[in-house]
Amino acid sequence: MTQIRPFLMFQGAVAAQAIELYRTAFPDARVVSSTPQPDASKGVMLAELDLAGQRILVSDSAVDHAFDFTPSTSLFVDVEGRDELERLVEILGEGGATLMPLGEYGFSSAFAWVNDRFGVSWQLNLA
Repeated sequence: MTQIRPFLMFQGAVAAQAIELYRTAFPDARVVSSTPQPDASKGVMLAELDLAGQRILVSDSAVDHAFDFTPSTSLFVDVEGRDELERLVEILGEGGATLMPLGEYGFSSAFAWVNDRFGVSWQLNLA
């Protein structure tokens, strides 16, 4: 069976911290599986998360590379309530960057686009 899943590759041993941030942001999130690097100080070799039903793979890169996350690829999250939207903007945006502040846009009555402190881009939309 063909399967497509987002894959988040972090530089440095920060994947475990990112996983905890996402588990805080999405209380029903769960770690499906997690395998450490052979040298545990190098972080996570591969973990699979379930975030609101979306399976996401997470890894700490075993090698340094000259690229990182870019907002041209993001995770789009529809939420049902304004309070939940504001909570996610606060949690995911803390220590990161605001690309589009929470506001009303022509395509949405309430929307924000933030990068979390690890560089992952999140589009947060009131459904």
